[in-house]
Amino acid sequence: MVTILTKENSIANHYLVELRDINIQKDRMRFRRNLERLGEIIAYEISKTLDYQPLTVQTPLGTASHSVLLEQPVLATIIRAGLPFHQGMLNVFDHADSAFLAAYRHTKKSGEMEVHKKYVNTPNLDDRTLIMIDPMLATGQSLVLCCKDLLAEYSIKELHIAVAIASEEGIQHVRAFLPEAHLWVGDVDNELTSKSYIVPGLGDAGDLAYGNKE
Repeated sequence: MVTILTKENSIANHYLVELRDINIQKDRMRFRRNLERLGEIIAYEISKTLDYQPLTVQTPLGTASHSVLLEQPVLATIIRAGLPFHQGMLNVFDHADSAFLAAYRHTKKSGEMEVHKKYVNTPNLDDRTLIMIDPMLATGQSLVLCCKDLLAEYSIKELHIAVAIASEEGIQHVRAFLPEAHLWVGDVDNELTSKSYIVPGLGDAGDLAYGNKE
């Protein structure tokens, strides 16, 4: 299942516009904050699908009955670009466990692209709901590799994938190789460059958030 935020008008559209705007992007703190705010909105949308249990709470004047989360999800982020997006979700799921992964793409002389995973730090994911967080879903290869490795190692109860901007190709790749996942996307673009950048996209989210890398 794929949920795209821009299918409906909401404040999420405003944050996405600012994330894409080449002039507003010059303010790194604002760029990070907009990723964070978009993460908060997607976390709220995901929260509607989770399991709840009844709770009675004592107030100064009596008692009130509510439904509360049965269990917090695990938030997994592909670093470094995903860190502000992760923080936004952590603002909502404030007692969630966190996992961190690192993966990178390498292009061979032949033009073929390889994905390498370098780092994984995660709690036990058995029978847990996992939210995989990555702001840009281009080809989808890195994200699918990370998710499939975790699914092979753990008996994950439910998988959600949160993305700020995705390509059509990336969405199709995820749906083909992770059919059990629920994909939450801010907006979808149609084109990828030869170097797998999304067009119009927003550029390199990691560089915009934290500075250019060598």
